[in-house]
Amino acid sequence: MQLLKKTLPVFSYIYHPIFISIYGTLFYFLVSPSYEFIPLNRVYLILIQVAILTLLLPLSLYFLFVSLGIISSFTEASIKERRVPITIQAFLLFFLLKFSVSLEELPELYYFFLGGFLSSVMALICVLMKFKASLHMIGISSLATFIFGLATLFELPLVNSVALSIVCVGLVASSRLYMKSHTNLELLVGLLIGIFSQVVLWYFWL
Repeated sequence: MQLLKKTLPVFSYIYHPIFISIYGTLFYFLVSPSYEFIPLNRVYLILIQVAILTLLLPLSLYFLFVSLGIISSFTEASIKERRVPITIQAFLLFFLLKFSVSLEELPELYYFFLGGFLSSVMALICVLMKFKASLHMIGISSLATFIFGLATLFELPLVNSVALSIVCVGLVASSRLYMKSHTNLELLVGLLIGIFSQVVLWYFWL
């Protein structure tokens, strides 16, 4: 039990929202039958674009914001500090949808990112309402819901992957509580936003 408590904060870093898009993209290309019909160089290009727009560029901006005093922590942020990063995240996901991931070519992945864009907008609305919904829970629950959706769509035996993703949702929630970063309500709202933003789009691709 003591070992688990010491390792819980690690899950806040492993499943930081900034990594969720690349996790989802990698998982999609690993399990999707569509992968066989997409040129390998195209797959690499999409992975690079996703990495730049959702990981490398946000990380660079994070260090810039820290140096300017706009935000103070990679895993912790006050309500005020969340406004600029979440707004930028929404714009970057919009650019990704507009110029990188095609609805015709990769519909499942397109709707995954569209769900990410919707969840960013809802998280920003929460911030404007002075409520700090857990971004970690939004990210991990979105990923878990996407994995479940892919397993259902392609009728793949991904029971272990789905189960592991659900366990990770619990571990991330426990991590955020252990670090005293969120209340139960903030975690619950983040969970619901993450699930809703993906499920609401299932009508179009599942």
